[in-house]
Amino acid sequence: MTPDLLADRLLYRDALMLVIDKPAGIAVHAGPKGGETLDDHLDALRFGLPRRPSLAHRLDKDTSGCLVLGRHRRSTAELGALFAAQKVRKTYWAVVCGVLDADAGTIEAPLGRVGHDSRSWWMQVDPAGQAAVTDFQVLGRGETLTFVGLSPRTGRTHQLRVHMAHLGHPIIGDGVYGGDRARGVDKRLHLHARAIEVPLYRKKPPVKVEAPVPAHMMRLMTRCGFLGEAPPAADARAEPTGPGAPPSA
Repeated sequence: MTPDLLADRLLYRDALMLVIDKPAGIAVHAGPKGGETLDDHLDALRFGLPRRPSLAHRLDKDTSGCLVLGRHRRSTAELGALFAAQKVRKTYWAVVCGVLDADAGTIEAPLGRVGHDSRSWWMQVDPAGQAAVTDFQVLGRGETLTFVGLSPRTGRTHQLRVHMAHLGHPIIGDGVYGGDRARGVDKRLHLHARAIEVPLYRKKPPVKVEAPVPAHMMRLMTRCGFLGEAPPAADARAEPTGPGAPPSA
């Protein structure tokens, strides 16, 4: 990842926040194994401001799509509070193993960490865990695959991946929760943060942004009947603003 490549992935910019299209395969924060992270390159997104933007939330290393950053300490804190309060609406696209019978539904399955495992970031369905709710909608079906839209009402670690595996339809490429069945189709995770709605401004509608479908997902989505990109949401085409005074909130 170079500064120019990161700047090219900018989807939305105003005086308080940025939204970028995070590529799959790069972690947002440093992990125990080290390596390159998105955080290493955020200086490229200052756009005239004295400090680098900060991550308002996170996506898994192998998940692509909409990632929100705050441009100031105050806006980053406000954005973090919106995510924590589950006021940010998120829509993910995924391709999963098998053919779902239901056209839509809700998965309610509490999640807890696999505490006895040294890989303690692994999660599992646990009746004693934290509440976790995901809405799903089938967007297309293939012979052995399903293209789904996923809307998490809660924001637990690996929620979508665990919930789809719990439903019996792990996300393609997810060897952690889907094993050989999911990795046998494609080793790349087919999970994309497609759209986000951020109600940051009290006197304005939520900022709505969409991220284009990544190339590695297009092949299997096409097998499920996906015909191509729809036009981006209007807000995603907003003209960038300069580093001046923030808009009224």
